[in-house]
Amino acid sequence: MTSQLYAICFNATEPSALARFWSGVLGWEPAAGPGDGVAILPPDGSGFRIRFLPSQVPKTGQNRAHFDLTSASPEEQRRTVARALELGGSHIDVGQLPEEGHVVLADPDGNEFCVIEAGNKFLAGTGSIGALACDGTQEVGYFWSEALRWPLVWDQDEETAIQSPAGGTKITWGGPPVARKTGPNRLYVELEIPVGADREAEIGRLVSLGATRTDGGAGDGGAGDGGLDGVLMLDPDGNEFRVRGAGAQVRRA
Repeated sequence: MTSQLYAICFNATEPSALARFWSGVLGWEPAAGPGDGVAILPPDGSGFRIRFLPSQVPKTGQNRAHFDLTSASPEEQRRTVARALELGGSHIDVGQLPEEGHVVLADPDGNEFCVIEAGNKFLAGTGSIGALACDGTQEVGYFWSEALRWPLVWDQDEETAIQSPAGGTKITWGGPPVARKTGPNRLYVELEIPVGADREAEIGRLVSLGATRTDGGAGDGGAGDGGLDGVLMLDPDGNEFRVRGAGAQVRRA
C-alpha cells in the first residue's frame, strides 16, 4: 500500500510560536500529535497537517520549498498580507519583479512564502495553501508522482506539478537551475504508511523509485525528528523526507 502525505514539517527555533503564526494566517486549528513538536490541522480535519519541530540549526540561504497561499479577491490578498504582518511576518525581496502580482513574505522564523494574487487559474480550487512550491528537477517531480501515486497535473519545460486525486494543495517543482543545497532543509515532507502495510516493503519501493535510505537518525542536524519514530530518506534531489508507520492519532488540542 502506498504511503500517504501525513504532514509538511518545519524545523523551527520556537515551534509553538511558529505554530501560532501559521494557525493565525491560515485559520487552522492547533492539534496534539506524536513527538515533541506541535501541529495544526485544517478546520475540516482533511488532508495533511503542518508540524513544527524543535531545531537550533540556523537558516542558510533560501528554502528549497515554500507555501503559495491563494486569494479569492484583491481584498482577501490584502487581508492575508496584513494578518501575516500583524502576527510577526515581514516583507522580503527574493528578486520578484514590481509588475508581479504576488506578495513575498517571511514568517517569524525567516521561512519564505507567497500570497498569490486573485484569479490565478493554476491554483483555482486548491484551498488556502494552493501549492507547496519547490526548487527541484523534473526527475524529482516524477519520483514524487510515483511515490504518492498522485498524477502529474503539469509537465512542461522541465517544470512539474502533482496533485492528489482528491484535489487540494499541489506540489510543484520549478526545474533547472536548481540551487545548491547548503544544509538540511527546514521544510520537509513526512509520509505515513497505512495500518497493516509492510514498512520495509514500502521503503524498498521508494528506494526502487530513486530514494536513498539514510543510516543515521536525523537528530538536530537533519529533518528534525522531534522524537518521531520513522525512517529518514532522501529523494533524488537530496531532499530529506521521513516515513513513519501509522500509530498515534493526531488529536485536536
